[in-house]
Amino acid sequence: MATTTKIDPRALVRALGGPRYAVALAVDALGTGLLRPFLLLYGVTVLKLSAPATGMAMTAGVVVGLVCMPGVGRWLDRGARSTVVAASMLVRVLGVALLLATPAGHGWLFATAALFLGAGNQAWPAAHAALVATVARGRDRDAALAAGRALRNAALGVGALIATACLAGGTAALQALAAVTGLAYLAAAALAWSVRLQARPATADDAHEHDGPAPRMRALLAANVIYVFCLNVPEIALPLVLVTQLHASPVWSAAIFVANTVLVVTLQVPLTVLLSRYSRRAVLAGAGAVLAVSYVGFLAATSLGRGWGAPAVAAVSVVCTLGEIIYAGSATALVTHLAPARALGRALARFELSTGFGLAVSPMAITALAPHGPTALWGGLTAATLVSAAAVATEKDGGTRPRGRAGASS
Repeated sequence: MATTTKIDPRALVRALGGPRYAVALAVDALGTGLLRPFLLLYGVTVLKLSAPATGMAMTAGVVVGLVCMPGVGRWLDRGARSTVVAASMLVRVLGVALLLATPAGHGWLFATAALFLGAGNQAWPAAHAALVATVARGRDRDAALAAGRALRNAALGVGALIATACLAGGTAALQALAAVTGLAYLAAAALAWSVRLQARPATADDAHEHDGPAPRMRALLAANVIYVFCLNVPEIALPLVLVTQLHASPVWSAAIFVANTVLVVTLQVPLTVLLSRYSRRAVLAGAGAVLAVSYVGFLAATSLGRGWGAPAVAAVSVVCTLGEIIYAGSATALVTHLAPARALGRALARFELSTGFGLAVSPMAITALAPHGPTALWGGLTAATLVSAAAVATEKDGGTRPRGRAGASS
């Protein structure tokens, strides 16, 4: 069992890959915050496409990004690290360039741009986690992954605020926003590339073990699909409930989203370090329990109806965010701990596939359950999350622990 240690900010930067890489993370996230929430508006407003056509193109981009993940995993296992991170950024530069070059009404060009943006967005998390796992070990690695997420959330929030302020400028402002985003991705790619980090590639002797991480993480990957629903609760489930069921002001949804971002930015690293005294698997199972409690809380809050319902939902959302923070701080850390070094890339790619799938199906599931009432929505999420937490807690790691991995047990 590990003891909790105080994190030195300088050591945290080194564990992230160095100052240049930390700056690259912030610049990349800022660019994503500038564009991601407004890509739909760009298609509809600037390119004059229909909303359904724009949405289909964006969904196809996510799907293609998921299809690319096995190739990304194999590339990582050949030893590439900073190269893959830089490539995930450069692919998005190409996507932004296509956006700017697309004339009004050309849906197929917008779809192509969305494909590149989707592929880059899907490849980045696995590449980043593999890079951090290469330069840091044990709980230092866990803290670095948590710090990267906090930094990314902060930059995403700043980017979204800047983009919101630019909306008043109309078409010209949105085009300028896209251009700035492309330059941000290009700068981030150059910084990431300059780190020049490689790892020892998997050898031919390891080939017969290429499926090693799958048996020990099968339940974890399946459970992750359900856990990921928590990321869409503040963005989709709560606004839907507040507006359509409680008839509350949209201000409540905005306040909950802002509070979620602030809590993630400020608590991600401290809470991850605080929980480092426990095994990663126990913490991840505990995250499921916290999320399930919050879902029960949402069910109780919605029963209050107008008046007290919205404030109660806002209060419970803090518990949900804590569950999200615990989940985010332990899930990727557990995958990097369990995966043999020879198959780290493929293990992370599988994990990101499960994450992407969960993010893709959760809006559909949430919007399908909500019309059937609060019990169907929150009761269904509670049951599924508790089953997932139990699966994580009871799954056996199996096999031999990876050598050279410092830190507490999984």
